[in-house]
Amino acid sequence: MGNMEFIRDFNGRIIGKYEFMNNGDIIVRDFNSRILGFYKKASDTTTDFNGRTIARGNAVGLLLNLRK
Repeated sequence: MGNMEFIRDFNGRIIGKYEFMNNGDIIVRDFNSRILGFYKKASDTTTDFNGRTIARGNAVGLLLNLRK
């Protein structure tokens, strides 16, 4: 496991976190640490928890908005 970064809303409340893996992948989790999706560097795609492609490139921030 690599570094972790918390994502906060405008009021400073934690709404999720990114986990940066050593291979360049990113896991995005919600406030309750449930996995919302992944960015896979090798294929340069962002997928949701079910494996559906959401976007080409790194768009993990979208997954936090889709959760609402």
